[in-house]
Amino acid sequence: MAATAYLFAWACGVAMKADSKLTTPPGLFRGMLHGAMMPVAWPALLAGHDQEIYAQVNSGVTYKLGYSLGVNASGLFFFGWLFLSLGSLRKKPKN
Repeated sequence: MAATAYLFAWACGVAMKADSKLTTPPGLFRGMLHGAMMPVAWPALLAGHDQEIYAQVNSGVTYKLGYSLGVNASGLFFFGWLFLSLGSLRKKPKN
């Protein structure tokens, strides 16, 4: 589990560095990608690595909307799966 988290965090860092070299400022779709990668970067941030998770130079409102959508979709996917798994464990069988 820890190795998988580290691998995702590393891939996120590589993707953000490659993205920062693009000449056009990120808009809606790249904002969604950055937002989706933000929760994945959390283990690296927790370990003390300075991980880029937000483009300082961006297209403005469209980037921020995309970033918000990406964070929420990622959270829904990861935490929704977790809560569904925990909920199925709590169900008591009917006698």
